[in-house]
Amino acid sequence: MSVQYFEGIGRRKEATARVRLMSGSGKFIVNQKLVEEYFPRLGDREAILKAFEATGQDGATFDVTVLVNGGGVTGQTDAVTLGLARALVKMNADFVPALRKGGLLTRDPRIKERKKPGLKRARKAPTYTKR
Repeated sequence: MSVQYFEGIGRRKEATARVRLMSGSGKFIVNQKLVEEYFPRLGDREAILKAFEATGQDGATFDVTVLVNGGGVTGQTDAVTLGLARALVKMNADFVPALRKGGLLTRDPRIKERKKPGLKRARKAPTYTKR
């Protein structure tokens, strides 16, 4: 017997999150840790669970497992948020307007800019000296 789940993949900067959503008892596991342990920063959990609020779903009726890697804390948080929103859409396509209104289905396209020749970084130029 296989377990029925809905999967969404979220990305932000260098972070990638694979989110699996299934009916259950409300466990939220991120990389084999509870979400409170993996994202201890204030506001991160609220940002992640915003998708449940936007759709009016009770997060306690779902088990969520997340595999996230790459990037930093903020990038991983946003990747998990996008992945959860996409998984909810796969579960029920009627959630699209509510999630779109909350800005939860939009992939943030901003990434690190490449270094340019003659410059120290992407835009920082060497100090100009007149003499």
